[in-house]
Amino acid sequence: MGPEPEAVDVPVERVEARAYAVPTEAPEAGGVPDRAGGELVVVLVRADDAVGTGWSHAPAAARAVVEDLLAGEVVERGVLDIPALHQRMRHRLRDAGGVGLGARALSAVDVALWDLKAQLLGLPLVGLLGAARPEVPVYASGGPPGWSDDRLRELVRGWTVERGVPRVKIRIGEADGTRERRDLERVEVARVAAGRDGELLVDARGAYRRGQAVRMGRRLADAGVTWFEEPVDPDDLAGLRAVREATTPDTAAGGHGWDLPHLARLCAGEAVDCLPVDATRCGGPTVWLRAAAVAQAHGLAVSGHAAPNLHAHLAAAVPNLEHVEWSDGHDRVERTLLLGTLDPSGGAVRPGADGAPGHGMELRPDADRYQVG
Repeated sequence: MGPEPEAVDVPVERVEARAYAVPTEAPEAGGVPDRAGGELVVVLVRADDAVGTGWSHAPAAARAVVEDLLAGEVVERGVLDIPALHQRMRHRLRDAGGVGLGARALSAVDVALWDLKAQLLGLPLVGLLGAARPEVPVYASGGPPGWSDDRLRELVRGWTVERGVPRVKIRIGEADGTRERRDLERVEVARVAAGRDGELLVDARGAYRRGQAVRMGRRLADAGVTWFEEPVDPDDLAGLRAVREATTPDTAAGGHGWDLPHLARLCAGEAVDCLPVDATRCGGPTVWLRAAAVAQAHGLAVSGHAAPNLHAHLAAAVPNLEHVEWSDGHDRVERTLLLGTLDPSGGAVRPGADGAPGHGMELRPDADRYQVG
């Protein structure tokens, strides 16, 4: 038999960026709306009558980064060689600032490119990457500080009892970590609502000081908490390591990592038990998969951070997966704006099971009513 025919590359014809804002259901503590949960920048990359869709839960300003800095690095270049396109975009951002909005924008374009490539090859994204598992376990998350006990109880019971998701995460660290007793009260409310068999996770968003986080970690362990995310500032590797060594819940950080070097430092610094990585923040699937490999080399698991419907495909492709975060707010925004989203009921999803090419999601016809700018 002769050599198999090579795939013919297709040049990118056009890159579009749009910004959307979906109203949140209710404000957080102090009446401040959760703007990050309701904003989405969507990137559409077109080639050969196919459209790749990418997004990041980012403010509208990221759209200008895509249009002014990144689109020109992609248009008229072949879509199959995504690592080369990714490197061009990262170099373009270097002088302008690669973190923050730049990383958000690059991530959205990278997601769209992977979706487009899989569509052109007629494969689900997980099929293109190669599956390590048919099913992806998920945990539900929500319940920010400031919610009433009744509302928190309703959220946890809705996920664990009514929808059968056996793991749920709530936010703690109220008032910049100054209300420890209230944090523990809320944990107990969630613990009871989740039931005897429910697994409870918490996220402090870096609110505590080192010694305080150790003290809280021990109290959380007594309450049956198994996951303590960002107990201290996620850039404080020594603090994370101190918490990890002194407490029994898994210490997690990495969801706010903007690039591979930051995520690699968390692994090498023995600062975490599990590395949650956000493909809409770190550089898209290109970097997410590399981060998973780095974590595996250090004997660590990875988790998908936020943007749940996207991470399902990536998570199914790595052997060292812990789970994917099914963020209540992000899921609501994605379901509002996108067709083809997944249902996490039962505690797991099966990305690509319907055979749809790419990640299987596209903008809803009525999404324009949420468009801003």
